Amino acid sequence: MRKMLKVLKNIFFTFIASFLFVVLAVFIYHNYQKGKESSLINVGTSIDFNNKEINVYTEGNGEDTYVFMSGSGIAAPVYEFKGLYSKFAKENKIAVIERAGYGYSDVFHDDRDIDAILEQSRKSLMESGNKPPYILVPHSLSGIEAIYWAQKYPSEVKGIIALDIGLPHQYVTHKMGMVDSLTVRGVNILTKMGLHRLIPSAVYNPEVIRQSFLTDHEKEMYKALSYKQFFNDDMEQELIQSYNNGKKSFNLPIPKETPILFLDAVADENKNSKYTIQKNEDYEEFAGKLLKADVIKLKGTHSIYLYAPDEIYDLAMEFIK
Repeated sequence: MRKMLKVLKNIFFTFIASFLFVVLAVFIYHNYQKGKESSLINVGTSIDFNNKEINVYTEGNGEDTYVFMSGSGIAAPVYEFKGLYSKFAKENKIAVIERAGYGYSDVFHDDRDIDAILEQSRKSLMESGNKPPYILVPHSLSGIEAIYWAQKYPSEVKGIIALDIGLPHQYVTHKMGMVDSLTVRGVNILTKMGLHRLIPSAVYNPEVIRQSFLTDHEKEMYKALSYKQFFNDDMEQELIQSYNNGKKSFNLPIPKETPILFLDAVADENKNSKYTIQKNEDYEEFAGKLLKADVIKLKGTHSIYLYAPDEIYDLAMEFIK
């Protein structure tokens, strides 16, 4: 019995030592790669915020400026959204705002309060030469900011093309529970250790690599930026603060005079799910309170900008006219 316990104890400590060795090796490799990635060539205009910078990428010319706002965890928006915004840029001006912690922007390590996020976006756009009014193109979590923008500064928002966004009241109704909160914090800790480099498909969207809207060099930049920024402190805080941020918007009057086109992504495998049905009902209810709005279902996953860029562009042009 003692011999067996001794063997098991040796196996246990050997496993722990091996695990710690692997973690240490991954941590060293992660920081080595971060050093290499820090020399990436910037794409866009950097706006200073007390020695922290936010990146804004601008392209094209035209009367209207379409502002692309990424959802949570899209670590390299300038690259991930290129397949969509390049279609708009042919006849319009576009701007991709990379929030703090995203893309080529710095991590701010703040509490990600919606008022701070909005003021950073407004200042970054204006100082990069993009003057209002804007047509906002938010995806997912950035729907809170887009609607809040229209509520606080209605003259700056000509319209919203909402890409499968989360509505403010949804984040209030479905407040993040303790388990979800601990999961978010846990993933953030594991990311600091560099363990995310062992699961590439969780770091960046393989569909971006599969498609051809990026050059080979841009795909490498996309991967490198994704590894560098994945689930950092700002991304963690955005999710943790989603209830409070959604509540600030929810407590204000609905921006009834702002035209909003809701593009509802519906995947075949989820089309009859309770979540999908409820999401569409929420969009229809919100749209019914606006003077000009429409809700259109698009076939595809939540990352609908990768699967229906031509359709999104055509619908947006028709709606804005």
